[in-house]
Amino acid sequence: MAVYSHPPEDGYEGVYLRDHLDDVARRARAVVPDEATTPTDESLQQVVQTLAYVHDFGKATTFFQEYLQHGTEPEHKPCRYHAPIGSFAAYYALDAQGFETEACLAGFVSVAKHHGRLPDVTQYIYDRAYTSENSTGGAQTNDEQLQAAIAMQLNDIEDHVPDLAADVFDAATDGDGSWDGFRYSYKELLDEIAAAVATESGTTISRESLSESCYGLTLEIWGSLVLADKTSAASRSEEVDVDSTYEATKPSLQVLDDYVANLEASSPADPEGSRTERLNHYRSRARSAVVENAKQFAEGGGGVATLTLPTGMGKTLSGLSAAQTVRDELGGERVVYTLPFTSIIDQVVDEIENIYETDTLGRLLTAHHHLSETQIVDEDDVDADEADRNDDVAGMLAESWRAGLTVTTFVQLFESLAGPANKQSMKIPALRDSVVILDEPQSLPLDWWKLVPRLVGILTEQYGATVIAMTATQPQLFDEPTERGGDATELVDDPDVYFEATERVQYELDASTERYIETQEAPKSYTEAGTELLTVVDSGASTLAVCNTIDSARALFDELTDNADSLPRVGDIYADKLSTVETTADIDPKTLASRIEERSDRSVLHLSTRLRPVDRLKLIETAKELTDGGHGLITVSTQLIEAGVDISFDRVYRDLAPIDSIVQAAGRCNRSFEREQGRVIVWWLDVPDEQQKTPAEAVYNRGATLLPVAAETLDAVREGDESLSETTVARTAVTEYYRTLHSDKNVGKQEYAEYVDDVRGDKLKDLSLIDQRNAVDIIICRTKDERNQVEQVREAWSQYEFDRVRRLMDELKQARVSIPVYRGESDKKDKLGQLNPVHSDTDVLCLDVRKHGLSEYFDENTGFVIPDSTAERRIL
Repeated sequence: MAVYSHPPEDGYEGVYLRDHLDDVARRARAVVPDEATTPTDESLQQVVQTLAYVHDFGKATTFFQEYLQHGTEPEHKPCRYHAPIGSFAAYYALDAQGFETEACLAGFVSVAKHHGRLPDVTQYIYDRAYTSENSTGGAQTNDEQLQAAIAMQLNDIEDHVPDLAADVFDAATDGDGSWDGFRYSYKELLDEIAAAVATESGTTISRESLSESCYGLTLEIWGSLVLADKTSAASRSEEVDVDSTYEATKPSLQVLDDYVANLEASSPADPEGSRTERLNHYRSRARSAVVENAKQFAEGGGGVATLTLPTGMGKTLSGLSAAQTVRDELGGERVVYTLPFTSIIDQVVDEIENIYETDTLGRLLTAHHHLSETQIVDEDDVDADEADRNDDVAGMLAESWRAGLTVTTFVQLFESLAGPANKQSMKIPALRDSVVILDEPQSLPLDWWKLVPRLVGILTEQYGATVIAMTATQPQLFDEPTERGGDATELVDDPDVYFEATERVQYELDASTERYIETQEAPKSYTEAGTELLTVVDSGASTLAVCNTIDSARALFDELTDNADSLPRVGDIYADKLSTVETTADIDPKTLASRIEERSDRSVLHLSTRLRPVDRLKLIETAKELTDGGHGLITVSTQLIEAGVDISFDRVYRDLAPIDSIVQAAGRCNRSFEREQGRVIVWWLDVPDEQQKTPAEAVYNRGATLLPVAAETLDAVREGDESLSETTVARTAVTEYYRTLHSDKNVGKQEYAEYVDDVRGDKLKDLSLIDQRNAVDIIICRTKDERNQVEQVREAWSQYEFDRVRRLMDELKQARVSIPVYRGESDKKDKLGQLNPVHSDTDVLCLDVRKHGLSEYFDENTGFVIPDSTAERRIL
């Protein structure tokens, strides 16, 4: 009987097991660099190559082959499982070559879980290998059944394919071990492996048996094996140039330099000139200094660096220049640019595409987040059938960050380092010798503030990566010394120079914030807030009000529109235009802005995540046209506008928040020096209807009570009742705020970092950078094109064209919103249940706003809404 790793199916020839093992071993050599080592300076490439030869060894049994080819289950079901015997073969093969015990154990777990995810490693190893005399005659445990099944598998392989087994073990051990050596030593291996992680008595595990570097080692070995194996299986083990399969195209630093030079040539710079010319001068000066310091930093071996510059100083270009300088100096291949929010990824990607005249489908640039279509497709894949056949490989390569530059999110990076799912682990090999940019690291959740430095330590100390954290408000996450040259290196010579030179705003504390500091009573009512905003816009100033919750933003927006009937709503005018076109791409923000200006010299706009991403983008572009033209626009937004949105207002109001969020909001004020000085007012907004706490307290006083620290710090650094300068807030207050959080509040959960030290994959997998909550995703159709796409999804599903379904659903992600459903909100769940799923096997719902009754679920200004009781009765 032929021994397959993957059977003939769907028009493809079967893949023989030996061919698959050889192919995965070839891929392992391409995935892991020649010079990569374990923490004890052993060849990491040789470790993974060894595992590649044995990871599917268990498929050689007749038990597995009967099941694979004919669907026949063996009498003793565990005999079909191929990973357990492979894990023992992995330990034996590594040990036979003289690898340290910890590498052997990491290999054991990596093969055992090459189709799963990392467990509590110490406990898992012990349970799999520990043997006890089952003298009671009771039922065997699962682990005892597996041990017995492995013994049966060894005999089965010896009876049917001993030559194949001998050949595999000769390749896996490079002649230092053998098939006979493995099968004869199996029982001794059980005792040896269990003892490696046990206490002296041998009856329980010892957490101290594995070093603090074991998690990082296991993660990289496992991720490398999974990447090699999955891409081999998807390619059906075809003869391909595996080196070129995983290689990247490096973005050229010279191209970036030329792009910046052209920008500077067209932008006059003079330290004694106009404010714009002074800004250009300091922006150019900052980038030059950062690049020079990055060279020196790289010459010292890299590690962790910070890049601290105020908003408008060109952090994106300076950060990219620094990262590529370090990459070239240290001989790396990849840059990974991470951001806190998907909403600002497109802006960065668009700029990079413009710089390099490329897109995100090649080997130079990848955009990877949950709303992206992520593939690496080579230009010479011109045959349609071949391209379809390798579609999965294209997606895997991009999602494994094999491009020269990947733009992604904190979630993708850190959740791939902390207990990743099987597919997520494939990113890990790309991080070796890479340069990782953390843009706005203060946005990381407080609970992770002890875990993130531990994970960054794995990147820099074990994977040889370099990390650059850039922001205007450094959260002091990396101030502790590391093994690679002490604490973080600042790439900006004197950040204060740039903050002082580019002061654009003054901060003021509203009377409501004063009351919070003194008594934490009497917040500002929405009536008062609305009146103040209308007064400001009547004076000719554009105004942004940033709220802490969606309910708060709606309450303020309703206050404005209810009390100013003549105030045009941008969302209404956008909706009128959208009803006349087939797709949102047909809407020109400049034309839309002109239409708004024809109606009035002032207007109001609402922004939140209840609006579809595609609509938010168009509305923000329209708002920029309006504010650039001096239109009196009031924008009421949630925090989504704080980071990376290139728009400027004359005045900004920010509901009370942590100081870094206040500074981020201030970055939308007087952004390009339109006025001599902008004003940022911090107020404390009241409780919206049907809520229990003010929005500020509801969002920021869970766990660590951030608001008192923020308010008291702002009060402490000002003189009397005076306003605050930008430098005082962005430098003095920020530094003191974070010092208090780290020293006095001791923020961050220490147990999260201890999970890494204790190799607790089971605990790490339960952590998330975003709130774990039940949510319902809804595709909202507002155009003919979107309705057609939904119908195409349903048609493709009915025809079992699942790849087409996936592609169409990806295209519709920009029309999707996510609605959280909290415990106790049964009414909300019932109302959402009135909407139909997109197709019969998905939880994603569909809302066509033009259908009778369903329009009650959508407001043209504030987006998706849950209908009130009256509306629900009309629907039913």
